[in-house]
Amino acid sequence: MSVLSLYPVFTRTIILHSRLHTRSNTRRFVVSSTHSNPKILKSNKKSRFGQPLSLYDDEEEAEAETEDDDDEDDVEEDDWLTADDDDEDDFAETQEYDVNGKRHKSRKGSNTRQGSLRSSVKDSGIGSLKSRQSLGFAEDQLDVRKGRNTLEKSTVGNPYRTSSNSKEVGSVDVDVKEEPMTKNCIRYKRLSEEIDLDVKWLPLINYLSTFGLKESHFIQMYERHMPSLQINVCSAQERLEYLLSVGVKQRDVRRILMRQPQILEYTVENNLKSHVAFLMSLGIPNSRIGQIIACAPSLFSYSVENSLKPTVRYLVEEVGINEKNIGKVVQLSPQILVQRIDISWNTRYIFLSKELGAPRDNVVKMVTKHPQLLHYSIDDGLLPRINFLRSIGMRNSEILKVLTSLTQVLSLSLEDNLKPKYMYLINELRNEVQSLTKYPMYLSLSLDQRIRPRHRFLVSLKKAPKGPFPLSSLVPTDESFCQQWAGTSVDKYLEFRQRLLLKDFANKYDKRG
Repeated sequence: MSVLSLYPVFTRTIILHSRLHTRSNTRRFVVSSTHSNPKILKSNKKSRFGQPLSLYDDEEEAEAETEDDDDEDDVEEDDWLTADDDDEDDFAETQEYDVNGKRHKSRKGSNTRQGSLRSSVKDSGIGSLKSRQSLGFAEDQLDVRKGRNTLEKSTVGNPYRTSSNSKEVGSVDVDVKEEPMTKNCIRYKRLSEEIDLDVKWLPLINYLSTFGLKESHFIQMYERHMPSLQINVCSAQERLEYLLSVGVKQRDVRRILMRQPQILEYTVENNLKSHVAFLMSLGIPNSRIGQIIACAPSLFSYSVENSLKPTVRYLVEEVGINEKNIGKVVQLSPQILVQRIDISWNTRYIFLSKELGAPRDNVVKMVTKHPQLLHYSIDDGLLPRINFLRSIGMRNSEILKVLTSLTQVLSLSLEDNLKPKYMYLINELRNEVQSLTKYPMYLSLSLDQRIRPRHRFLVSLKKAPKGPFPLSSLVPTDESFCQQWAGTSVDKYLEFRQRLLLKDFANKYDKRG
């Protein structure tokens, strides 16, 4: 069945605020790419207390993210990714939600963005391209309006007691029976000091702890979406086990919960299965489903029929991406499904066409090869890299050729990547800048892992030409390079490269000392 046959006609949708999910008036969101560096993202996320939330889940994740930025093999993806501060790049609002199998519309709030979003939809002419839904709330979610058994601090006696034991009738106080501190209270002492910890949450907290969540993580979950801690542990286990069954890695569960704690509220039958089926309908293989969920867990909060399918339809009909390439595009950048794609596409297409004279077909090729392009900031990302290529002597037509062939150049760091490679190209390899139009892949190769080792190895063997160093020798695999250019074994080359890397590392360490 064709993907397009599944899409509904665009309709005008009123976007409302959910009673269960209060939102701030902030209109700016950051769309993170699979290759992004969160250290320089502009995050507007704040806790319920007004404190800014860290871009990292904890110090361990920050270190892991730093490790991800390192050169992997010989090809670099050093993403500087920042998102525009434009109001238009918002995500859409939640429209409806399910409670016990019944659909409810949320109430209008006094500070809703309904008016501005409706005008934005009208201007873009694509209807409700991003009406968002919170789906699948079940009975296991406690009704916060009926009272909570929260652990409260007492000035006398046991510092923990349940608030349900205290009643107020008129002005008469009822005696409270103090309960002894449990082992869990002692275990989560810091947590109970930071938040209003309900004793009913402890089974869920104990279960989630098996995925590596610590007290600091639960505090973040509480600040981002407190109702997620009210879920029945059996329901939470069913949902997480389903995610694991479709390919989500055990180690990714913690990060998913930090980014989208609401996922614990989404039922398997009414939400999770339908979204996984949607991803599979795009031609995404089963082996990649878990990775996409880990990269963009917020997709479960968007309606398949009213949001996700219209987004895919827009990519095919308006942007011009071939339908058979949609699955590939989503795998490269899952966040594209939850982005205001109409605004992102139009602003970047207009910019590239005016700045470089890029034809529409070229921009479509760029997006198909590297859809992260739609997440990149124009002023802080695209323009500085284009201006750098101009500064080294490349004309607009040459820049367009390079970007069409290797769009990921726009994701590389100027100071740590592009500039050092250019200097090595000119000073060590004795090449002209125009050689980059013939071998743009040079800019994507690792200077430390590929370019410098191969150049130095051929020099050591006295097989490097006296003139410009052939960039074609940098492209093939190690096996082909050793056979065609070095005339030696791969082991000998790898041993040479390892010694060179250790030497360079020692030199850098000495300079820092």
